[in-house]
Amino acid sequence: MALTIQDLPNLGQQVSAEGLDCFHYIAGGITAPQGFLANGLHAGIKKKKKDLAMIASLKPAVVGAVFTTNTVKAAPVLWSQQVLNGGNTVYGIVVNSGNANACTGANGMIHARQMAEMASSCLQCQPEEVLVASTGVIGVPLPIDTLLTGLAQLGGNLEASQNSGTQAAEAILTTDTFTKEIAVQFELDGTMVTIGAMAKGSGMIHPNMATMLAFITTDANIEQDLLQKALKESVDDSYHMISVDGDTSTNDMVAVLANGMADHPPISCEGVNYAKFRQALDLVNMHLAQAIAKDGEGATKFLTVTVKHAPTKIVAQTLAKSVISSSLVKSAVYGEDANWGRVLAAMGAAGVAFNPECVRLELCSEAGSILMLEDGKPLAFCEEQAKTVLQEKTIIFQVDLQAGAETATAWGCDLSHEYVSINSSYRS
Repeated sequence: MALTIQDLPNLGQQVSAEGLDCFHYIAGGITAPQGFLANGLHAGIKKKKKDLAMIASLKPAVVGAVFTTNTVKAAPVLWSQQVLNGGNTVYGIVVNSGNANACTGANGMIHARQMAEMASSCLQCQPEEVLVASTGVIGVPLPIDTLLTGLAQLGGNLEASQNSGTQAAEAILTTDTFTKEIAVQFELDGTMVTIGAMAKGSGMIHPNMATMLAFITTDANIEQDLLQKALKESVDDSYHMISVDGDTSTNDMVAVLANGMADHPPISCEGVNYAKFRQALDLVNMHLAQAIAKDGEGATKFLTVTVKHAPTKIVAQTLAKSVISSSLVKSAVYGEDANWGRVLAAMGAAGVAFNPECVRLELCSEAGSILMLEDGKPLAFCEEQAKTVLQEKTIIFQVDLQAGAETATAWGCDLSHEYVSINSSYRS
């Protein structure tokens, strides 16, 4: 399900955020902020497509990162966790696709370190100042010699151009059908600050980190603890709120590098500037999260579930994620069947308390809206009209608990025959 132009933010479009200064979208991705270089190439892990990317900062960058919750963690995840926990500044990120370097024994960590060492020699820094990420098939030894040869070549061809950023975005894809890039600008104390990003993700997508990678760059000057806090909170509202198929991978990572080259006064406390930065980071992450959901393997429809008037945000998030993750709900949307009872059943299985007799449920799309449940009581509706609503590409379920002031939204896609076809022959 490829993105159309109307799915993308308009370049130059301004977005106001809760009374703060406006943000606007600009062309580009991870190379949009000052002082960041990137590129991607075909090293030979895949048969033809690009499979190796590198991001570099001209100045040491503070780093924030969030990793998979899977107990089985790939070697590059373990390496990058060590870098984050070591409190090091970072000069770069190296990423390969086509091989996860997961469940590969002791050699997995050896190879992850070798990737960092090769990148560090190109970037003239220490290996512990390089993050490593991988995505692809699990349980297959990494062709390290092929990869290191590619890294040596890549390290000499890093550029700050928009095209080089896109080359890197292409190199991290697996079953994705399109690249996912975005860049946003805003002012801090009269200084223009930029956040750029790229991501990949299409299958094995589920709340609490899935098989997805997202890399964010910014020239903002922000202290490391605040950067980590902002990222963690932003991830909770974005990547943790998407689901394609209910599976969580071994390799997931979201990392942000901030090199301070915008040269504004440092963000050292949770004041107005921190709030502006966090809002811009949210715009970037929510856009990428929704793009991942739209690109779900075999997807034909984009599904949004909003739970409002909940007693707590956790209740709203838990219920929205339970609905978006339900295979029965997703199958009904694919079949354009207004079987709304599956929504209530998914909510009831979520493990949080709510009163079903207070629930209001509405089905919406560009073709119209249908109220299906009011105060827990089913309402008669026209099946033909419901079919028309469900024939659209974007489907929305609005759930009103009528029990509080909190709201949460989750995003996903339908579950199609094509999803099974893709994953029944993934290794081939």
